[in-house]
Amino acid sequence: MIMNSRLVYIFLLFLFVACGEEVIEQPENLIPKEKMTEMLYELAILNAANGTNPALLEERGVETMSYLYKKYDVDSAQFVNSDIYYASKPLQYESMYEDIEARIKAVKKQLEDERKRKTDSIKKAAEDRESPVDKKKD
Repeated sequence: MIMNSRLVYIFLLFLFVACGEEVIEQPENLIPKEKMTEMLYELAILNAANGTNPALLEERGVETMSYLYKKYDVDSAQFVNSDIYYASKPLQYESMYEDIEARIKAVKKQLEDERKRKTDSIKKAAEDRESPVDKKKD
């Protein structure tokens, strides 16, 4: 019984130490977490737009990754190395994607609320245009 307890403690200690090690060394030109999160957010939006209507970006000459590299002043190697580094830290990477998901949900709700407001105002305007004669018939 004591031997089993020691094995469990040794295993837990090993697991704790192994989880604390850096799997991937931090790149010299690591993109800061906030900037990387912003880039991944825009990448998600652009990929969604491209998936929904590929001609939209194509007509405007927007190539997703080139656009992001130029906008954020990074190169492809820096982006890939930073992405790999953050992916090697699952909790931090998950946190970044949770932030992105929350932003997307907030924007979606804002757009849905705006669409509902416009629909309601159009409906109200149509009701207001009804002539008083039509209203008396009801």
